[in-house]
Amino acid sequence: MATRLPARSLRSLLALPLFCAGISPVVAGPADYTYRTGSSEVRLTFSATDERDHGVATLQSTDFAVVDKDVIVRKFQSFTRSDWTKLEIAIVVDASGSVTPRFREELGEVVNLVSQTAGIPDENLAMFSFHGQQTTMLCAGNCRASGAAERPPERSANGLTPLFDSIVLASGFLGKRGDDHSQKILILFSDGADTISENSMRNAIAASQDLEVEIDCIDLNRHFHTGSAVLQALARSTGGRYFAQPDGASRALQTILEGLRASYTVSYRLPTHIQGFHSIRILPTHNLNLQFRSRSGYYYPDRTR
Repeated sequence: MATRLPARSLRSLLALPLFCAGISPVVAGPADYTYRTGSSEVRLTFSATDERDHGVATLQSTDFAVVDKDVIVRKFQSFTRSDWTKLEIAIVVDASGSVTPRFREELGEVVNLVSQTAGIPDENLAMFSFHGQQTTMLCAGNCRASGAAERPPERSANGLTPLFDSIVLASGFLGKRGDDHSQKILILFSDGADTISENSMRNAIAASQDLEVEIDCIDLNRHFHTGSAVLQALARSTGGRYFAQPDGASRALQTILEGLRASYTVSYRLPTHIQGFHSIRILPTHNLNLQFRSRSGYYYPDRTR
């Protein structure tokens, strides 16, 4: 069932902080980075957390509604919990001079943590590093056996950082993995700096959105700066999470993995054929402490960038 919400009521709902339960509002508005659809069905993958930011694994279809543009959708064509064994994960590591030796040691623990997590097949994990003018695949499907976890990438001293090119490359890799039901996650360890990419941040997020890749960012800056804002935008625009340096890489990854265990996919009929940008928000219907993360929206009909 799709119900058109009066503009005044919609504004009132979205003004409530706990109803802004999807990704944070996007400052740039419709020009932000989203996936596109030309079909009559919208498919949306999202995660649900409680007031303590713990994943909610018992969500029912009656626990939420989707606001698609100015229409509330309560009747869904399908609602399923994402299959944990169908995760496709790419860890992308900034190996420029900004990466500290302490972090390089911690990264080994992170790769081992993903590799050893029950239910995630070894073949579903890949790892990339970037520095200088290139992105290097360190392992794909055999990260533990290859020793990549024990040999984090060497640092580069030349200061060149192709961050956005690396996101495009890793997103393309993930886009070819799994099937239509696979959830594709890019875990990025970076300070958010880019000095040499041919792609812009817009291109990087567009590539991830088009391939339905979620970007989770772990900030390597010790203090918030412009690179941190870039990482926040990457995560926000793709329905991912952002973690500041004090969180610690291992702790951040544990939070990411817990959230993925409480992720869902919902589909519904396109509620309106109005052309242009359709913003998406997911709202709780009963427990107002629930929070949701999803991509920011889509364009209808399909358009050429």
